[in-house]
Order: sequence, then structure tokens, then C-alpha cells
Amino acid sequence: MTPEESRTLFLRQPHAILATADASGVPHLVPVVFAEISGGLALVVDGKPKRTTDLKRLRNIAANPHVSLLAEHYDADWTALWWARADGTAHVSPLTPEVLAAFQRKYPQHRVAPPQGPAVTVTVAKWSGWAARGEDS
Repeated sequence: MTPEESRTLFLRQPHAILATADASGVPHLVPVVFAEISGGLALVVDGKPKRTTDLKRLRNIAANPHVSLLAEHYDADWTALWWARADGTAHVSPLTPEVLAAFQRKYPQHRVAPPQGPAVTVTVAKWSGWAARGEDS
């Protein structure tokens, strides 16, 4: 899959898996929703119940800003398998109007219960992917 095909397929998805690592390189994976913004991708800390607002993903990004996001499709028909990945650098900041608007366009739930933030912006350095059929599945 070309980088542009990977990007297009990734952006169609409703969610992805965020991979971060702490300062010593210990990985941490968490499912996230995301939106495209100018300059890359954005994630938000929303109002869904969490045990704490001191989230490991945010601490990891502060210590090591290199992240990957993975969207994938599994099927019993292995000719329908695919994955798309965005590798880049993340930054935690307050929620901006641009990020809020992007989330409200993509997720109707955020129109009813707007996220409060913070936001994570990801500058994507590399798009990659693979599809069993060599096409969008």
C-alpha cells in the first residue's frame, strides 16, 4: 500500500490503537478515537469514565513524544485483511477550537457531550500499511 493509500484508509476508520512508550521504552497501547486536523491528527481526553485524569498515555508523551497509531481490519476471509499506521511525534496541549470542531464533525457524540481536553496533536512523519488484496478492503 502506498503512503497515500494508507493515510486514506486510516482516516476512514472510527478508531485506532495508540502506542506510546515511557522514558525507558516500556510500551503502552490504548484504543482511541481521532480526527484529522491541519498538520496531522488529534486525539482528545473525553468525558468517558476513567479511573484518573493522570493518564499514562499523556505521561508517556511528555517523556517520549514518539507515537504510532494503528487501524486494522481482521476477517475470517484472509484476503480482506489490512492495516494502516501513522508514525509521528505527539504533543499534549489544551483543547483548541480547531480540534473540538474536527471531533464534533466526525463524532456526533461530541456534539452532545463536548470533550474538555486536553488534546494530543500528532505530526505524522510516516504513513504505512498493508492489504492482502493490495486494495482498500
